[in-house]
Amino acid sequence: MSKNESIKTEKKAVLVLEDGSCFIGTGFGAKGKIHGEIVFNTGMVGYPEALTDPSYHGQILVLTYPLIGNYGVPSWNVLDRWKIPKFFESENIKVNGFVVHEYCDRPHHWQSTQTLGNWLESENIPGLQGIDTRLLTKKLRVHGVMLGVLEVFEEGVEPNLDSLIKEATRVPDPNDLDLVAEVTCKEPIFYDNEARKRVVVIDCGVKHNVLRELLACGVDVVRVPYNFFADEIMEYKPSGVLITNGPGDPKKVPDTIATVNNLIEDNVPVMGICFGNQIVSLACGGDTYKLKYGHRSHNQPCVDLFTGRCYITNQNHGYAVNLDSLKDTDLELWFQNVNDKTVEGVRHKKRNVLSVQFHPEHAAGPVDTKYIFDLFLNMLESA
Repeated sequence: MSKNESIKTEKKAVLVLEDGSCFIGTGFGAKGKIHGEIVFNTGMVGYPEALTDPSYHGQILVLTYPLIGNYGVPSWNVLDRWKIPKFFESENIKVNGFVVHEYCDRPHHWQSTQTLGNWLESENIPGLQGIDTRLLTKKLRVHGVMLGVLEVFEEGVEPNLDSLIKEATRVPDPNDLDLVAEVTCKEPIFYDNEARKRVVVIDCGVKHNVLRELLACGVDVVRVPYNFFADEIMEYKPSGVLITNGPGDPKKVPDTIATVNNLIEDNVPVMGICFGNQIVSLACGGDTYKLKYGHRSHNQPCVDLFTGRCYITNQNHGYAVNLDSLKDTDLELWFQNVNDKTVEGVRHKKRNVLSVQFHPEHAAGPVDTKYIFDLFLNMLESA
């Protein structure tokens, strides 16, 4: 048997939603029980990137594409020229649990070094397969994201559904916590390009490809914890500051909001991505709210209101900026979602500030909006 193959074992597994719905299937990955917020992503590829995306921290991820695991898991030892793992968005798996329709335990890809199931097991993440993920997704679209419990049992053990249904009604909402504190770096990390310009990245749960795209622009990068104050950031003499993606409710990080407000008032060039877009908006006096089921896909159409051009974007967020709240701020609407008209980007009328709700660094997803990094670089040059 090759290194990319594993023996199928029939471990019962069940996902129970807070409304009492039960989805019974087969377990893969680790045995055990976890809870979290259940969300879905409609991307067809990119499960190594999705599983390691810190924005999914506290969540049980459901993938709607029916076959997952078919190209295995690449090596962590493949690094880019800045010594960042090439195929993963953080240092480990960030989801609480994983749900798919059909798990492929015999992958075929020249870069695969292990099966998806083996990887999940090595990081103690339970997985569920063999359920109707289409039905589950439709339920989440109608009701909205729900809390739930996922458990993978030992072979031969039957689930106690009554007990799990009761437990699912008492699952704590991860969005009530400061999830960013659990995924941010603990101390500054330096990425040296021997460049003239330096960008400080406020790490709210940064994806590796955000760092990679910044470094490809030819700047030095200093990655700092999310709770650094403005004066601490300014000690690094940044040409600009980028606020990253991250998990949970942006209002749970008031220190970050205050820091960004101070930076903007000092006319430091600022860029926000995803969670960072919400932080920029809150720092300028705007407001945010929770979406019914979020945007998590590779095919979200967003239109630039200044050029009229539409881009297909990669997204992963459960909160959004309130459009009406921008009226009394110095922010103007830049990008808007074509499907539901939600805010997808803002620009400051007086300061060097821009932010987008989508992911211009893609990974995985369309590369249409990589040029946003060039706009940020141009802003640094002209500031």
